[in-house]
Amino acid sequence: MSRRRRAERRVTPPDPRFNNVELARFINRLMLKGKKSTAQRVAYNAFSIIQSESNREPLEVFQQALRNATPAVEVRPKRVGGATIQVPTELRTERSEALAMRWLIRGARSRKGIPMRRGLALELMDASRGEGSAVRRREELHRMAEANRAFVHYRR
Repeated sequence: MSRRRRAERRVTPPDPRFNNVELARFINRLMLKGKKSTAQRVAYNAFSIIQSESNREPLEVFQQALRNATPAVEVRPKRVGGATIQVPTELRTERSEALAMRWLIRGARSRKGIPMRRGLALELMDASRGEGSAVRRREELHRMAEANRAFVHYRR
């Protein structure tokens, strides 16, 4: 922990095409090695693939995918009397949104043999339908939190 003042949150400017702050944060997380224009191209190409294949508004598909992949609780390890237990903890909105975005990007990158724009489009469409690896990940986390509900009183 820093001994100085608490770090202030930076305000992310909205993305240029859709004027959406959530999408701008997603593009920033998609970016590798500071190549923002490449990340933007990948995201916007994925959006055009979504538009052509599903005939739905791509921004709506993105927001629905994000909602479906966003967890409400997570489990955190805590040492209690020599044993490490998993304590369910409610998440702040920033943290849950960050996890959802990370899982969507990881799911898109894990689809081998296809370009990233295509993998991202498929992952977003799957997540908007309540399928895909990011949604599975969220459900797995919720199951683990439910199984460890007995330890909720150890919350920090």
